[in-house]
Amino acid sequence: MADRLFWALIGAVMDDALSDEKLMRAAWEQARRGVGRTSPNPAVGAVIVTRQTDGAGQIIGEGWHHRAGQPHAEIEALRSLADPSLARGAALYVTLEPCSTHGRTPPCTQAIIEAGIRRVVIGTLDPNPAHAGRAVELLRQAGVDVRCGVLEEECRRLNLGFNKWIVTRMPWVIAKAGFSLDGRITRPPEEPRWITNADSRADTHRMRAEVDAILVGGGTVRDDNPSLTVRGVPGATLQPWRVVVSLSGNLPPQAALFTDEHRERTLVFQGQSLRQVLEELGRREVTSVLIEGGMRVLGEAFDNQLVDQVCFYVAPLFLGGPKLLTGGIGVGSSAAAPRIINPRYDRFGDDLRMTGEVEYAAD
Repeated sequence: MADRLFWALIGAVMDDALSDEKLMRAAWEQARRGVGRTSPNPAVGAVIVTRQTDGAGQIIGEGWHHRAGQPHAEIEALRSLADPSLARGAALYVTLEPCSTHGRTPPCTQAIIEAGIRRVVIGTLDPNPAHAGRAVELLRQAGVDVRCGVLEEECRRLNLGFNKWIVTRMPWVIAKAGFSLDGRITRPPEEPRWITNADSRADTHRMRAEVDAILVGGGTVRDDNPSLTVRGVPGATLQPWRVVVSLSGNLPPQAALFTDEHRERTLVFQGQSLRQVLEELGRREVTSVLIEGGMRVLGEAFDNQLVDQVCFYVAPLFLGGPKLLTGGIGVGSSAAAPRIINPRYDRFGDDLRMTGEVEYAAD
C-alpha cells in the first residue's frame, strides 16, 4: 500500500512537471511574437491557466510585451481574461521573472498579487543582479506558490541582447558573414556580389529584424553600397539602426544609407575603435548588434573579444581572391583561439549555416 502511494505521488509530480513545461512552451510562443520589437526591454510572454476538476490546466488568458513603455506580458494576459475574477486562484506562466520595481510601467508583481493569482511558474530569473529573485521573494511572502527554471535555457535565449546589456551596458554582438569554402567573402569583379543563395539571404533578413543595429565598415559601404534594411519578413515593423565604422570618414554621399527612406536611421562613427562604438551604442540603449562586415571590422571584433555569437553561411564554392572572412592580428596559438560552443548546423539549399556562441580562452 505504501509503495503504491509513493509511486502515485511520484507520478503526480511528474505529470505536473510535464504540464508546467507544456504551458511554459505556450508562454514562450507568446514571447516570440515580441522578439525584435521590445528593445531595450526584454521579449516576454505569459499565459494564465485555471485548473479543472480533472486536474488538467486550461489557458484562459495570454499576452506578450509589445513595445517598451507598453504593458508587460503579465498585464496583457490579465487584461485578456473574459472576467477579471477568473484570475483568482489561477496560475500564471511567464517566461521571465516579473518586474518588482517601477520603471516605464508599474511593477507587475503587485498586480499579480492583487489579481489573486495563486501560483506563478517562471522560466528564468531577472538577469539584473539587483533584481534577480526579488519578485520571487515578494510573491512567496504574499502566499503565492512559485516555481522557477521551467524551460530555463529556451527562455534565457529569447533575450540574449537584453541579458548582456542590462548587466554590462554593452550590446550582444553577432558576427554574420557569407563566404566560400576557401573563406572568401567577395566574388570576382563584374559578377553579382552575393555568394550565398536566396534562402540564406532570406534568413539574414530574419536576423536583421531581431536586432537593434546592423554594423559595417566604411569599405563595405564604398564597395557594395548596401541598404542594410529588413525585407520580406512578415510582421517586421522596425528598421534597425545602420551603423558605419570608418577610419577615414571618406564615404560616398550618394550611398543608399544616406539617401533612402531610412537615412535618419544611419549612424557614422569616424576614427573610433570598435569597442568605443559599441560602448556608445550601449549608451543609446542598443542591446544587440549584427556585424555584417567587412574583413577589417570582423578582424578587430575577434581580436578584441567583442563577438558573442556567430552566424556563418558557407556556400559550396572555391573563389580565391584577396578578401578573407576576417583580418586582424590573429592569435598566438591555437589554445588562445576563440571557439564556438554548442554549434548548430542547418542547411539552406546548398548552403550550410553554422551558429553558436563564442568562448574566449582565459587570459
